[in-house]
This record gives sequence, structure tokens and C-alpha cells, in this order.
Amino acid sequence: MFDKVYNTLARTMMALLFLLSAVGKVKAPAATIEYMAAHGLPALMLWPVIALELLGALALIIGLRVREVSWALAAFTLLAAVLFHSDLADRVQLTMALKNIAIVGGLLAIARMSNSKG
Repeated sequence: MFDKVYNTLARTMMALLFLLSAVGKVKAPAATIEYMAAHGLPALMLWPVIALELLGALALIIGLRVREVSWALAAFTLLAAVLFHSDLADRVQLTMALKNIAIVGGLLAIARMSNSKG
């Protein structure tokens, strides 16, 4: 019983990061598009990113296809680290990159402990 509670808590805590990120992008799409453009990404990527973050977060919370969703969010987060936080000489960017890598580690742990049904 405790395993199920711990797993649900871990998934929900991780999901909050992606859920709040998606909501922030929906509330301020112009700022997000500007930030993406500054890193060479087209504006049309905004809505797929929001969908991945939002649907991925909800899937983690309810325990739907947890392994696959965790892998997808881990790949997305690693890609974000590479695309947006690659100036590792800048301490702030290094910290952001390391936080993303830690999130990837958490997602991989969630994927590993999941039976894909929660």
C-alpha cells in the first residue's frame, strides 16, 4: 500500500512542474515564443510543447501510461537542457542545465518503478 502512495506522490510532485510550466506558457505565449525564437526555434513549436507538458502532467497524475509518459518527458527535458541551457560557462545556465538533468533522473526513476498502470 505504501508503495502505491509513494509512487502516486512522486508522480504528482513531478507532474506539477510540467503542469505549471504549461499553464505559464498558455498565459504568456508571446513571451515564450520570443524566448524560443531567441534560441532558434519556430513559434509553431509552442502548442505541441504545451500539449506535451499538459497531457504528460495529467497522465502522470492519474497514472496513465506512466512509463511511456516519463520517457517522453525525460527526452523533452533533456532536449530543453541542451537547447536552452548550453552555455555551461554561465553559472545560472549551468544550474538550470543540472536541474533539468536531475528532473530527467527523477523521470527515469518514475519510469523504472512504474508498471505503466500507476
